[in-house]
Amino acid sequence: MKNILLLLSIAGSTLFASNGEALIKTKCATCHTLDIPKAEMMPNFKAPPMDAVMFHMKDVIPDESEMKAFILDYVYNSDVSKSVCESHKVEKFGVMPSLKGKVSQKELESIAEYMIATYPRAKFVRTIREILRNDKMRGLVNSPFLMNNAGLPHMTKLLLENWDKAKLGLSDDQKSKLLVVRKNTMGGIKKLKGKIIELENEITEDMMDREDVNTLDGKIEEIAKMKIEATKIHLKCISDTTTILSDEQVTYLLPFW
Repeated sequence: MKNILLLLSIAGSTLFASNGEALIKTKCATCHTLDIPKAEMMPNFKAPPMDAVMFHMKDVIPDESEMKAFILDYVYNSDVSKSVCESHKVEKFGVMPSLKGKVSQKELESIAEYMIATYPRAKFVRTIREILRNDKMRGLVNSPFLMNNAGLPHMTKLLLENWDKAKLGLSDDQKSKLLVVRKNTMGGIKKLKGKIIELENEITEDMMDREDVNTLDGKIEEIAKMKIEATKIHLKCISDTTTILSDEQVTYLLPFW
């Protein structure tokens, strides 16, 4: 009897897998590529790859039952405020159109279960984590700030990723004020960063030409002054942003504070 139940269980799992796999190919793959994405494929994407969708979903919704409920709701009732992807990605691809009437509830359940069980694949996760590590290193190398502590986040980037999230719940008035902060911050930092990079390149060339290090004091001091100014702009951005946000919104964005 136990053997029969085991066989039935295996058969059911196999049927679910094949059914979900077949459905995801016919119902989802037109827009969401099911292949592990490569850089050369990106210009042709109509929507985020399925690996990317589930990478973000599992990052935001760790519970599988909640994940399934989210998929069942979102596919029929898609809305920008519900998206688990970064807001700037949603802006790029647009909000997924509702598939109500195109996918049955039973089909959607099979698709959701297959998505949760299959994606993201390990190779994709390794690639993404490597990209994130490299981005972080590049950010540190090219940083115009004196302090690059994780406790001093880049608020403009953080807000860009969460701009339309319902959980953050920015009001139109808040968005208007935050855009002013962003404009002032980005404008000031961009101007300083260009000058800092230019001077750093000059110092690098001077050192390669075996210049006397004592002759570089002026350039070094100028870089230091600009980095101090950039750091003050960064800190003001954090202060102005958190003043505009409610305590709950700050906690959502900065749970480690």
